[in-house]
Amino acid sequence: MNRKTDLEGRAEIETLVDVFYERVRDDELLGFIFNDIAQTDWESHLPKMYAFWETVLFRSNSYRGNPLAAHEKLVSKTPMGREQFDRWLELFRGTVDDLFVGEHAEHIKSCADDMANVIYSRINQVPDPRFDPANLTPEQRERYTRYKSDPGE
Repeated sequence: MNRKTDLEGRAEIETLVDVFYERVRDDELLGFIFNDIAQTDWESHLPKMYAFWETVLFRSNSYRGNPLAAHEKLVSKTPMGREQFDRWLELFRGTVDDLFVGEHAEHIKSCADDMANVIYSRINQVPDPRFDPANLTPEQRERYTRYKSDPGE
């Protein structure tokens, strides 16, 4: 019996990324975005994703890039809406759950949720779907008001 373990380092990150993107490439909703629209060079993309998730999970600082800019380039070429981001998250979470269990596995899923929501909201210029101003404390509301009036601060 093959018992699942937690994500402990680069080797597990590589396994997660490889299996996940294999599923993405074969996915009816997402595959064509990566294969046909973005024409992803998998030989260079996968190592970037290893470094990205290793940096996210283990703070390795091995990733150099701008995921927001990469996604922004695709908005005019193909739908990049809630449906696509929800499917990406479904595949990501499912891959993590199929392969790993533990604190790091839960944390990487939470990070993926946050990043997908931020990227979705920024490239589509809509409020973050998790954000409800009614739930802010007075201090948070004041800070948010300042940010919205001068996002360069």
